[in-house]
Amino acid sequence: MTSSLSRLLWMGLLLFVMGAKPLFAQQPDYGDAVRLLQSAIEREVEQQRLPAFSISLVDDDRVVWSGGFGHQDADEKMKATAATIYRVGSISKLFTDIAVMQKVESGQLDLDAPVTQYLPDFQVPNPTETPITLRQLMCHRSGLVRESPIGNYFDPDEPSLTATVASLNDTKLVYPPGTKTKYSNAAIAVVGSVLEKVAGRTYDEQIRQSILQPLKMENSAFVAGQVPAGQTATGWMWTYDGTRFEAPTFALGTAPAGNLYSSTDDLAKFLVWLFQCNAGKSSAVLKPETLHQMISPTPDEHHAERREFGIGFHVSEFDGHQKVGHGGAVYGFATQLEALPERKLGVAAATSLDGANGVVQSLANYALRLMLAVQDRKPLPEYPSTAPIAAERAQRLVGSYREADGEERAEIEALGGEVYLQNGTFRRKLKADLANGEIRIDDVFGSGAKVALKGDNGLSIGEKSFVRLPDVPPVASPAEWNDLIGEYGWDHNVLYILERDGKLHALIEWFYEYPLTPLGDDEYAFPDYGLYHGERIHFVRDAEGKPIAATAASVRFDRREVGTKHGETFKITPLKPIGELRTAALAATPPKESGEFRAPELVDVTSLDPTIRLDIRYATNNNFMGEVFYKQAKAYLQRPAAEALVRVNERLREQGLGLLIHDAYRPWHVTKMFWDATPNEMRDFVANPANGSRHNRGCAVDLTLYDLETKRPIEMVATYDEFSSRSFPAYPGGTSRQRWYRQNLRRAMESEGFAVYEFEWWHFDYKDWKSYRIGNATFEELAD
Repeated sequence: MTSSLSRLLWMGLLLFVMGAKPLFAQQPDYGDAVRLLQSAIEREVEQQRLPAFSISLVDDDRVVWSGGFGHQDADEKMKATAATIYRVGSISKLFTDIAVMQKVESGQLDLDAPVTQYLPDFQVPNPTETPITLRQLMCHRSGLVRESPIGNYFDPDEPSLTATVASLNDTKLVYPPGTKTKYSNAAIAVVGSVLEKVAGRTYDEQIRQSILQPLKMENSAFVAGQVPAGQTATGWMWTYDGTRFEAPTFALGTAPAGNLYSSTDDLAKFLVWLFQCNAGKSSAVLKPETLHQMISPTPDEHHAERREFGIGFHVSEFDGHQKVGHGGAVYGFATQLEALPERKLGVAAATSLDGANGVVQSLANYALRLMLAVQDRKPLPEYPSTAPIAAERAQRLVGSYREADGEERAEIEALGGEVYLQNGTFRRKLKADLANGEIRIDDVFGSGAKVALKGDNGLSIGEKSFVRLPDVPPVASPAEWNDLIGEYGWDHNVLYILERDGKLHALIEWFYEYPLTPLGDDEYAFPDYGLYHGERIHFVRDAEGKPIAATAASVRFDRREVGTKHGETFKITPLKPIGELRTAALAATPPKESGEFRAPELVDVTSLDPTIRLDIRYATNNNFMGEVFYKQAKAYLQRPAAEALVRVNERLREQGLGLLIHDAYRPWHVTKMFWDATPNEMRDFVANPANGSRHNRGCAVDLTLYDLETKRPIEMVATYDEFSSRSFPAYPGGTSRQRWYRQNLRRAMESEGFAVYEFEWWHFDYKDWKSYRIGNATFEELAD
């Protein structure tokens, strides 16, 4: 043994005895941890339908693993990788704030000077003697509104940063500066404007030169055109009613707060820098003491509020360790950047699905726990797995509940094989835990509380106890709310005003539902929690008193005309004249089908139960085409479906309700006329004749409820044959009463083997529809 090697061995032994890491210690082996993480990601990508997911794991100065799952493009031809570029939303704020702190280090900016010292034109009315400062803006303590009137999160017009910041002069402070934490995108837009003023160049160019280039984040930029288009993921939006569509791509007016494009590969470079700088190593970006200031909760000597922000960074506790980072949520994307500075462990994760920060956070946290376990040589934790709740068990959960010792409400419904819980801000999905069978919240918003039945009429959600309410129709909402209820805003971001549990609610940014408190004169207050706490919503009316807009938290949402008024019939303008369509349809032949089918046995439903009423719209001109298609007002169904429908009617009779049929068996040639007449964008509401309709097979029925006493149809959220999103079975708007009747009809039909069509609350298919051929016989031929 050489003397040099001997000295190294003795030094290593001495360091080991002293508890230090040996000089020649091997890097931790994350192989098993990565395999567990990959399995968890694959399950979540499949179960939560994540289009693309990317992740990178950092240990100190190295990326220990990175990968991609799913596809980054809409056509699903390009697999996602760690190099896939995402819009990373509010992670942008960290880069804007760091660029400002560079100017603080150089003495060009003072965190505690009035911001008007740098932006004299920034003149938001301030009734207090406390000026707004950069520190307050960057710690979300400025009291500014969340969104600016111009250039806000909803605004697709891509105004300049100058115009966006200038519009804040027309707002009022929500809170006095320095008194309360209120997250504000508008505040960081102001910070970015200050950066531009002091740097003498645009904020994005300053960040590129002072941060992105030194860190070699070559696939990151605040401007979409500066990153490779072929590497950028397609973002996807989704709504509670089941719709998915490609996310808009417009640049935010508050761009310094949320317009960064990056990959998890590039964000991993940022994490490596963070750990190195935090450890005291020299950095071209920030001094270690400046970074320490940014990742420490800001002190507050005068208020007891829990502080969750340093300067830019979100600061929290994680399994006994300090965790810093930020989440990002922007149209079609959800991103998490998480770091444990003391342990030098970090995760960057992103997905191309809107609102999915919860599941991204869950996977990032799991990755951190796996890495901690490897470092500490402890058993690797398992990732919890769930599955859909069995149908019988789900039906026992369905119902409305009230908190046992309070007024909080909860509602559980089953739809499309899934079980949903409406309790508080979000509509959550319930699943069964595969490990123990317990029911708990599990969806794209993340994993949540356990839910369990307690006896016949009790329910627990986490630590809270609820009692089941009688299954009766809710009382009608106040008449003065009827003209306010509806949709406002843009196609890419709809504001719903609805009624729930006797209160007016706002459903904003697709997922966040808040009860509104009336203040008078068409003005309502958001609750003291959530995205818009402390802010208000005001309805604007025209000269005739009709609501034409809602100004919610300083943002104007124009009224959207959706569907038709109750009592009216939705109409389209056919693409071709009806006579031409009829001639072509009668001359055409239904598609040929192979295989064995049951012999048809179409029966007149009313011959089995005369109390089932008819309003066969296609035997009149009171339909979406405005033409007569049937010579007789009849409702035919295959006998098993007709008999099942009779049982549904008998069940509803106990509630004082009956079935009112609008359509049942439909000859194939009529289906062809509907298809050929309907514009492409509306064809979700008509069947493709190339495949035939379940109506053509005599196993589909369009129907609603009527009151046995008054003989009047029950008012639903949308009218029959309305070609709009209001017709979707899970459409969240309307009133509690309308939604209750819609759900009651569905439950009654499902109990006898019918399933609702995904786009129409009134359309139900019988379970045996595949057993019958497409039919084209007219009602007259059936009568013979």
